[in-house]
Amino acid sequence: MSVFKSLTTSDVIVTPFKVNKSFSFQGANTYEELNVGIDRFMGRNIPYISGSNTTGNIKTQSQALIYNSIKQLYYTNFLSGSNGSPANLPFTNTDGTITIQGGSGSYQPMYENYLPNTLLANRFFPTGSSEEIGVISIPSNLFGEYIKPGSFEFKFFQDTEVLTLTDNSEGKIFLNTQEVGDIIYQHGNIIITDFQNISIPSLTQSGNTTCSFQSTMTIYESQYKCTLNPNEFTYTQNPSAISGSANSGVVYDFLTGSYFQPYVTTVGLYNGANQLVAVGKLSQPLQSSNVTDTTILVNLDL
Repeated sequence: MSVFKSLTTSDVIVTPFKVNKSFSFQGANTYEELNVGIDRFMGRNIPYISGSNTTGNIKTQSQALIYNSIKQLYYTNFLSGSNGSPANLPFTNTDGTITIQGGSGSYQPMYENYLPNTLLANRFFPTGSSEEIGVISIPSNLFGEYIKPGSFEFKFFQDTEVLTLTDNSEGKIFLNTQEVGDIIYQHGNIIITDFQNISIPSLTQSGNTTCSFQSTMTIYESQYKCTLNPNEFTYTQNPSAISGSANSGVVYDFLTGSYFQPYVTTVGLYNGANQLVAVGKLSQPLQSSNVTDTTILVNLDL
């Protein structure tokens, strides 16, 4: 005997929540980097020449294109100053026309730049001829929606010394107490713009490194409220309740009374085609009530 009851939209609550997973990768050469896809690049402010001045341990890229891409995506508002370009303000003229004042040149505060928060932004980017930057690129299949702020750590050898890069949870990369660059959490890019105490070859070339971080994903938990009214689900499906053969369908007399209260042990969720899509097992049998509603909450993570 099948026992079904339809759920309404008020019986279903969908709640999103963030989950994190820790990763730590250690490699001594390009082979280990290829396994997970973490790559390192050097960008340089030089003219682009196809096929020359390349960089990358896994995928070859142009140093000039790396430099220009990073500048365009993350630093366009900060080329005239570390606190950002002055805002463009509308001004109404006496003749009714509107003039935009403030800011000048091609670099004005009109770009996303993927800031980590709403605090006063502060970014430095070297713009001199042949200036260099370093980039550590983590693939999205590892970091998910974004790298959890405060979880990034990158260790590498410089001569015989082990240097450690960490983030401060606010989008900045530090070498000990020295700020050396930025981290774009939602893109998995770590950008080093200050090489005062860091050697570019030791950072970007193959070598013994350790990269640790936590990924972030959104999980959706669906809660289904299954309510049994006092007059519902009063029939047991336990095979031991059948008298005679299993095919007779005749239950013992004491199970047919109006005061019979069966125990619930399992809840099944069905789709519109009556196909079983999820099964919930109760930790212990729950006796249904003849006088009050019985509500069972089923949580399903997707």
